[in-house]
Formats: sequence, C-alpha cells, structure tokens
Amino acid sequence: MVLFGRAVTGDLGANPVEELTHRSGDWALRFLLLTLAVTPARNLLRWSLLLRYRRMLGLFAFAYALTHFLIWLILGQSLMWPEIFRDLIGRPYVAVGMLAFVLLIPLAATSAAAMRRRLGATWKQLHRLVYLSAALGVVHFFWLTKADWSEPAAYAMVLAVLLVLRVRRQPARRETE
Repeated sequence: MVLFGRAVTGDLGANPVEELTHRSGDWALRFLLLTLAVTPARNLLRWSLLLRYRRMLGLFAFAYALTHFLIWLILGQSLMWPEIFRDLIGRPYVAVGMLAFVLLIPLAATSAAAMRRRLGATWKQLHRLVYLSAALGVVHFFWLTKADWSEPAAYAMVLAVLLVLRVRRQPARRETE
C-alpha cells in the first residue's frame, strides 16, 4: 500500500519504474521467506495458530512476484517482445528471476484446500518447489545487485537457516533392499 501511495504522489524518485520493480521484488522475497518461516516458527514456539497464515503469506509472495513481473513486462519493457527475449537471454538474473516466478504459478494455483485434497501427496511434493523458487529469488537479487551485497546476503542467510531447520526436521529415511 505504501508503494502504491508513493506512486500516486509521485514520490518514487528519478526512476520510478526501477523503484517500483525493486520494491515489489523485495516484498515478494520477504513474503516468500516469511512463508517458509511459518513451520519452523511453529515448531520452535509450539504455536499451531501460525499455520493458518502460511497460505495467505504465500499468496502475498505470489501477488508481489506477479506485480514485480508485470511492472518489468509492461512498464519496463513496454510489452516489446524482442526486447523481453533479449533481456531474458542477455541478462542471467532476468532468466533466473523469471524461473523463480514461473515456479510460483503452480503453487498459487494449487493453494486452495480443494486442490490440496484433490492432489493428495502430490500436493506436498509440488509445494516443495517453494524452496527452489526462494533460492532462485535470492540468486536473482544477488546477480542484479551491483555494489552492496549486504541485503541479498541477509536474505541468503535467512534462507540458509530455514533450509537447515527443514533438513534437521526430516525423519531419517530407511534404505530399502
């Protein structure tokens, strides 16, 4: 909402499209990491109520990622397909960001309880793509950052901690003969 207010009042600086693109991407990554933090936080705090908010946080992450993508596509590239393809091929961070976004699409599309029931165990496997999407989002942020890597490094650290907590919670698998 603050970003929208800044856009309406003309308070986005010298390059408003870049500001909108960067801020929407920041929020997409923040919500993605918050989504991933729900289960470890629930396990540490023993507060089941947090699980009620995981889907909403994930959908916020998708909404911001979609906004980020649409700002780049419409305002940044003016829907000029040759330029879009040139950007995808010539700038690896754009391709990685696009892949991170594309991986979120089936997650958002299958986030409803009815889809969870319909997909059964497949739903859980599909939704593990969120970890890959988050990792790609962090790589995207690192690659587009030109000077100060402290912010993408902080996101990378948070993701690393969340991944370690996830791996530590996995039960040992027995090998079958």
